[in-house]
Amino acid sequence: MPTPRVCVLRAPGTNCDVETAHAFALAGAQAERIHLFRLLERPAMLRDFQILCIPGGFSYGDDLGAGVVFGSQLQGHLGEAIGEFLAADTLTLGICNGFQVLVKSGILPHGTAGWPPAPETPREVTLTWNHNGRYTAQWVRLRVCSKTNIFLRGLETLELPVAHAEGRLTVADSRCLARWQAHGQIALAYAAAEGQAAYSPDEAVLPPPYNPNGSVGNIAGLGDPSGRILGLMPHPERFLFATQHPQWTRLRLSGPGIGRRLFQNAVEYFAAR
Repeated sequence: MPTPRVCVLRAPGTNCDVETAHAFALAGAQAERIHLFRLLERPAMLRDFQILCIPGGFSYGDDLGAGVVFGSQLQGHLGEAIGEFLAADTLTLGICNGFQVLVKSGILPHGTAGWPPAPETPREVTLTWNHNGRYTAQWVRLRVCSKTNIFLRGLETLELPVAHAEGRLTVADSRCLARWQAHGQIALAYAAAEGQAAYSPDEAVLPPPYNPNGSVGNIAGLGDPSGRILGLMPHPERFLFATQHPQWTRLRLSGPGIGRRLFQNAVEYFAAR
């Protein structure tokens, strides 16, 4: 297959689109930064892409809540185009604010099976204010929990930076956690210093700084049942090179950063077909 094309979809307030497009380019994709208003004018444009990525930032200033306005536009004005894209053999990635958009729009956690969400359908998951009530930026250790998510193939543990104020994943009914786990949807969990698995189905959370926001079950990333969609709060596009790690000299790191692997996995998914 030809080089996959990536739509890095930005909106007013998005501020991580340049480095995210660069990450995909480093991985061998053809990435294009597309403003949401362009897609609203011509929704069929989405058919030209194999990967959709919603990057981080503060879309619409998070004035009504993180990702709320952006998510409502995907659902209300682009519902048919998004549904067609999700139903095809495509990949979708949401990073930080992009994860919030995927959740607020209803793309996650159900993917194609739940799209478009019915107006009366209650939301079972949301991302809301960190337990500490403030913006938090730090590096975190993560454990890969899903064996089916395409973006995480070949990965077991990784370190990435987080930078958010509304990253706490919470659920309306904790029984959904067992279903997500059975379907391989719990993609990433915050881990303790020793790097052991941190996902906890009984809703216990690690203390800060290991779990920086108080997410239920220590969940840092969530996918859909197909494994073709991933939303995560940490920023893989901010660890493309070893020298971006705050302790790269002490740890004697060199070469690519582990964050690049997520983008390479996406490109390799199409190359292998």
